[in-house]
Amino acid sequence: MNRRTLLKSTVAATFVNLQAPAQSQSEPSSSFPPHFLWGASTAAHQVEGNDVNSDLWLLEHLPNSMFKEPSGDACDSYHLYEDDIAMLADLGLNAYRFSLNWARIEPANGEFSLAELRHYRRMLEACHRNSITPLVTFFHVAAPRWFAYEGGWENPASIDLFARYCSRAAEHLGDLIGWAATFNEPNLLKLLSWISLPGGQRVTGMMVKAQSEARRQLNAAKFSSFLAGDPETMQRNMLLAHQKGKAAIKSAYPNLPVGLTLAMEDDQPEGAQSRVEEKRKEAYAAWLQLARQDDFLGVQTYTRQRVGSDHANLPPPKDSELTQSGFEFYPEALEHTIRYASKETRVPIIVTENGIATSDDSRRIEYLQRAVQGVKRCLADNIDVRGYLHWSLLDNFEWVSGYSQKFGLVAVDPRTQKRTIKTSATVLGNLARTS
Repeated sequence: MNRRTLLKSTVAATFVNLQAPAQSQSEPSSSFPPHFLWGASTAAHQVEGNDVNSDLWLLEHLPNSMFKEPSGDACDSYHLYEDDIAMLADLGLNAYRFSLNWARIEPANGEFSLAELRHYRRMLEACHRNSITPLVTFFHVAAPRWFAYEGGWENPASIDLFARYCSRAAEHLGDLIGWAATFNEPNLLKLLSWISLPGGQRVTGMMVKAQSEARRQLNAAKFSSFLAGDPETMQRNMLLAHQKGKAAIKSAYPNLPVGLTLAMEDDQPEGAQSRVEEKRKEAYAAWLQLARQDDFLGVQTYTRQRVGSDHANLPPPKDSELTQSGFEFYPEALEHTIRYASKETRVPIIVTENGIATSDDSRRIEYLQRAVQGVKRCLADNIDVRGYLHWSLLDNFEWVSGYSQKFGLVAVDPRTQKRTIKTSATVLGNLARTS
């Protein structure tokens, strides 16, 4: 039995054994439009493995790294993408969001790898063979090592460097891409600045300190990673880079829909002096304004945040259920961020990430079903939502947390790279099949 046949058998067995409660809650699918995108998302550094030319690979291997562990082989999706895409299709899903790896495509400044561009073209061809719409992100956290040494997104030259990369990648791949996003969560550090750790330390402060130590160890005064750069300087450059990157992609393929994805929380006011509007202005406003000229906006939501009178989120309510990420279990957050993003931009919305980190798949199923109900209510109110893509297809490398957080619809054995389909994957596939 070959690997594809084994995957199909596993999916079929899981589908047959799907518990009645999960099936009975799949009823919102009847209200979804015919071409709605149902799928899952990944990112190159988190699933490909051996991303040796990236800035993050370098940081992961420094003494006293801020990363819990190195990414290593990850899920080896660089080699197993055919199986992963086939598995997605066999589940009944019709969309796959993944990212190009800039560090592979341009391993040295101005030197583009035709071999790597052909690799991503084969990935796109595999999507089309399996009737999967590919949503492609051009930058998802990890950057080429040389780019980081030159100052990363803190360097004004990053604007044209990114546009050049977008141009080359789009020329080679654009005819096979369904939807393109320049950036994944370019507002992430702005959002993280509202998180306080025990003792009052800020997450962003911790990361900047880690980068300062990395610069000392590398003897590289300008080294800058997206995860730890100066938020103001990076945002100023990335706003312009998005516009130039989009123009470069459109120059190659004018009809290719281009946008970006934003990290968004359901920000709820707590008390009369709540700073919700201040947080929204800092974390979202510039990007939402820019997105009004785009073809779509990707919304990426995991939880809600209660915002009080200080420049910080409040802790989750006492006795609330928490995920492995420390987030409050609150699937209704997605509906609220979709409504807010749509109101602010008036462009089509795609849910490009939504999910929870948990080892209890029954909680993932509950979360998924309640989140999808919220999407259904948005559609009923004539909000233009084009798709729902779950994070993540695979249990993968979750940045500084390493492999400790399980977001995947599919489990991955790190020793053998064997994929094991979870019931939640079949629940999502069932929604897609019956929509």
